[in-house]
Amino acid sequence: MSRSAAVAAARLALLAGAVLALELLCRAGVIQPLTLIPPSAMAAALAGLLWSGELNADLIHTGGAVAASLALAVGLGLPLGVAVHGLPRLRRALDPLLAAYYAVPTFVFYPLLVAILGLNQAPLIVLGTAFGLPAMMMATLNGLDRVPPVLLRTARVHRLGRLDTLASIVLPSAAPFLFTGCKLALAYAVIGIIAGEFILADAGLGHAISFAYDGFENRTMYAVMLLVLGLATGLNLLLHLWETRLMRRRARA
Repeated sequence: MSRSAAVAAARLALLAGAVLALELLCRAGVIQPLTLIPPSAMAAALAGLLWSGELNADLIHTGGAVAASLALAVGLGLPLGVAVHGLPRLRRALDPLLAAYYAVPTFVFYPLLVAILGLNQAPLIVLGTAFGLPAMMMATLNGLDRVPPVLLRTARVHRLGRLDTLASIVLPSAAPFLFTGCKLALAYAVIGIIAGEFILADAGLGHAISFAYDGFENRTMYAVMLLVLGLATGLNLLLHLWETRLMRRRARA
């Protein structure tokens, strides 16, 4: 067994052990049903909700907002990171702001966004983008900082222009950090949108969780929470697998 396979197996065993322990504690009554239901009951409730189609509209609502936020965060964060990296004075001014960005309670602006943009997906998309964009910018800056100088000297020797150097040398060299930025942007976008749907929304998975919580519907609440956790983990896993495949291909080249 390879080292990566062994690490993956260890992670899977640890996760399975935690789920099994939680199942036993719930079934034994150590954890009361009003506090937490067994994982098997969560999965059964989720299967019923998905089979009935009850969550289809919420899935589309949240999924569309996450996709739009991720596209904007990556599409804006990457060129902004490149632009800031090329302007040292602006970089020195923005570095402290970016480092402290996530200490700002961004959620307080959500009601204002609703008042300006209306009670629809637009405020959620803005909020998700606001969460994901700085992570993408910081990952881009970190990646560009770590491009080997020898590659840049080689580009100058071959008289490559700025755009050619950026596209052929700089961005491919910074690819691992860019993928990290994409994964962080996805995670932050999901957090921002789900939390926004909790605060003030008429649809979405966050709204479904909040509605079930207010109605003491534990099975529904935990089922939707399990769905959100599974989707976020699955998407990050797909990005990780894609990143690993590209890195192996680059190593062989």
